[in-house]
Amino acid sequence: MDNTFELDVNFNGQTFEFQGELIVSGYLHKIQLDVNGTIVSFEPDEERNYRALMSIEDLKENDIPVDLLRAIALRLDSLLG
Repeated sequence: MDNTFELDVNFNGQTFEFQGELIVSGYLHKIQLDVNGTIVSFEPDEERNYRALMSIEDLKENDIPVDLLRAIALRLDSLLG
């Protein structure tokens, strides 16, 4: 079964597309997206809102805006929440 997809996200007046993969393990799932060449995992928190999981080093080294990660999480919430 193919669990890959493209996610479109509006951010700062532009639409970005990210390659993603749904990973299911038992009753849990996470979504991995390629954000500007860095794999970022998103998973639901205790309130079922998506959050980004990545190291601070990856965030700084790859210059990924935190607001972009928030926009992606909100997009996932709107689609899957």
